[in-house]
Amino acid sequence: MLHFEPKDLPQVEVHRMMIGGIGPRPIALVSSLSEDGKPNLTPLSFFNMFGSNPPVIAFSPTRRRDSSFKDTYNNLIKTKECTVQSVTYSMVEQISLASAEFAPDVNEFEKSGLTPIDSDVVKPQRVKESPFQMECKVLDLMSYGDGGSSANIFICEVLKFHIAEDIFRDEIIHPQLIDLVARMSANYYSRAFGDAIIEVKRPVKKGIGVDNLPSFIKESNVYTGNNLGRLGNIEKIPSEDEVDNFIREIRESKLENYESDKDAFFRYHRDKNYRYALKLILDFKNDGKLKIKHYLELTAKDALDSHDDDFGWKTALYAGRF
Repeated sequence: MLHFEPKDLPQVEVHRMMIGGIGPRPIALVSSLSEDGKPNLTPLSFFNMFGSNPPVIAFSPTRRRDSSFKDTYNNLIKTKECTVQSVTYSMVEQISLASAEFAPDVNEFEKSGLTPIDSDVVKPQRVKESPFQMECKVLDLMSYGDGGSSANIFICEVLKFHIAEDIFRDEIIHPQLIDLVARMSANYYSRAFGDAIIEVKRPVKKGIGVDNLPSFIKESNVYTGNNLGRLGNIEKIPSEDEVDNFIREIRESKLENYESDKDAFFRYHRDKNYRYALKLILDFKNDGKLKIKHYLELTAKDALDSHDDDFGWKTALYAGRF
């Protein structure tokens, strides 16, 4: 590990480390108006939600490197209103263009090619291309520091939401449908889509935890920390009878296109075809050339990686018998 104290580093290096290690960060596409009605549109990646009753968000238009205030700051200090949009993959290049330091009288809607549409509650316009739009009023401002990149945190209440109907699935805004983009360091962004999206099971109320896993599981060099976390998210470890019944079921199962040669294990393992892999191990259990425990643990790991926790647990317990 490298160790630093911010006071010992140039400010630009502190900034570079923070945006590299704290991310991916959601992007607030903030639309505001100057006191004389000139529109401003800018993306801000120091942004998140902080409550839903009332709905509260916050974002920080930090000072420029020369310590001057950005247009968004100047506008919100005077008008106390804005709209905030989520940024999706289909608009990311336009968002990048809108982030340029244009003069205050330049309209970023026009520069970026994004479409302004009227709001219902506040004066700043919304961005038509975003499927998730919020009309907001400023509740508070907290500023820290007076140098370049110092924080100006605007806390806002959401007064009205505008959300595209087609991004909902099973009553939630589904990540595969909204296709959000987040900010990382330098020129890098993160797209929350496809295989980049993972699903993590919520913890049970009385999970046994990693500390209560059997020692032969905790001491294995096959399971990862994530595997141990999944195994610890259970209220009761399967009994020996449950494991026996499970193994009997796999051994007696008839699997379509099942290949029983020993080399097939590695094909099954590569494809995370853990049910076939376990049956193959059981068929060759008495063959001394097969490293039973290690192969069982690999199979349990494949099941856990595939979110089949019951299969993974019972296979891991069976591996502990060898």
